[in-house]
Amino acid sequence: MKIGGAAIAKSMTRMQDGEDDRGGGTNRGTAVITRTRPKTKKPSLYRVLILNDDYTPMEFVVHVLERFFQKDREAATRIMLHVHNHGVGECGVYTFEVAETKVSQVMDFARQNQHPLQCVMEKK
Repeated sequence: MKIGGAAIAKSMTRMQDGEDDRGGGTNRGTAVITRTRPKTKKPSLYRVLILNDDYTPMEFVVHVLERFFQKDREAATRIMLHVHNHGVGECGVYTFEVAETKVSQVMDFARQNQHPLQCVMEKK
């Protein structure tokens, strides 16, 4: 169906006069357009902890801290001694997925090297 220029002009004139396109009454209301921004929530953080045991060598724990948590020798030794003296030590704080991956990596590495080292995560 082809609409001629006169029909379009008549329709536009009617809409400019405040009528809706169905030929009904006037539509003089006002509308407010608001832009809503979604609220972003920061992800929950999780502490990765190493637990003390009587069998895993201290040097192995230092190596784990250096390899999987990018600690320098001094920081790794400090954390290892904290684990030794207090039974538990924090390796780092991460989002859920990263913490879960770190725990798995440490546990797998400890098992491959036949050590009973335990690594866990807890919500901060």
